[in-house]
Amino acid sequence: MSSHKKLNAKALDKIVEKMINTVHDSKDEIFRIGEQSRQEHDRLLNELTETKRRVQQIIREADQLEVHARLARQRLSEVNRQFSRYSEEEIRETYEKAHDLQMKVTMIREQEKQLRLRRDELERRLAGLKETIQRADHLIGQITVVLNYLTSDFREVSEFIEGARQKQEFGLKIIEAQEEERKRLSREIHDGPAQLLAHVMMRSDLMERIIRERSAEEAIDEVRDFKKMVRSALYEVRRIIYDLRPMALDDLGLIPTLRKYLQTVEEYNKKTRISFVHIGEEKRLPARLEVAIFRLVQESVQNALKHADASEIEVKMEIKKNLLFLLVKDNGKGFDATEKKENAFGLIGMKERVELLEGTMNIRSQLGVGTTIFIQIPLNVEATEKGRNER
Repeated sequence: MSSHKKLNAKALDKIVEKMINTVHDSKDEIFRIGEQSRQEHDRLLNELTETKRRVQQIIREADQLEVHARLARQRLSEVNRQFSRYSEEEIRETYEKAHDLQMKVTMIREQEKQLRLRRDELERRLAGLKETIQRADHLIGQITVVLNYLTSDFREVSEFIEGARQKQEFGLKIIEAQEEERKRLSREIHDGPAQLLAHVMMRSDLMERIIRERSAEEAIDEVRDFKKMVRSALYEVRRIIYDLRPMALDDLGLIPTLRKYLQTVEEYNKKTRISFVHIGEEKRLPARLEVAIFRLVQESVQNALKHADASEIEVKMEIKKNLLFLLVKDNGKGFDATEKKENAFGLIGMKERVELLEGTMNIRSQLGVGTTIFIQIPLNVEATEKGRNER
């Protein structure tokens, strides 16, 4: 597949980030519209309550004025029928009073009409605002679902792509690592045991001449040096074999093998102190599980030695009935755990191995303080018993 066709997780993250920001801004805008509608709804509701109160008050006042106006009209009718009995001033006052009351009734009825119209308008607007608020709430709910999808579910796609890319690179690195390991073993055998064995052959020839030509004491000294050289060659051969696969793992089991391995690493790396603590029953586990755990400890310790420049490494293991706890802690230079480290294939390989065992691995690290690796691996009781019986 050409490079331009490959899925780029970082580019996808940027696109998703823009989508999230846009949707989030839309959500904020809808929220503001909803809040403004609620405020307007509350204001109009208060106005409606006041308008209804005023309508009731106007109706009472209008009814009272109607009564007074009706009495005034009756009085005016009576004055008109008996016109001769009343003075001109009385007639004029009676007429003006009836006219004023009728005008007030007309005006107050007009006010009542306007208030009723305002009340009806407020009720219509309140109904519209209520619908707007409900729609805003519904939209916010839908947008929240979209945001959750974008921030969690959809980002899992990016993580999946990134994980697939890392696995692809990891596979290539495994091939490269295999070749590098072959080169390393070739160099180690050439520079170590092969050179020592060549010296052994040379010293054996020298010993023959010394025995023939010199004193017995010189020959004994040469034999002692010869034994040291053979012992050194044997140590180098055993160390190389141990790195490939410790035979003691099959014979003695995980805990004794780890104890011996860590002791050997400490002796080989004289500047680093390595401690090993085991809690719980020292029982045998299935072969594949013991190998996997040994490799996890080996990788963790080698990382601390090679990359962290640690002077102290602490390995703790606890085996319970159905669970194994492993802790590897160092006082090295540490790293920022929030940043993705390039070419961190050792950690990726450890994570892959733990996931295959259906376990969990957590890493805590701080610059200048050190790194702690927590690993939990479930133990299948039946498999454990079977592994023990097979031995």
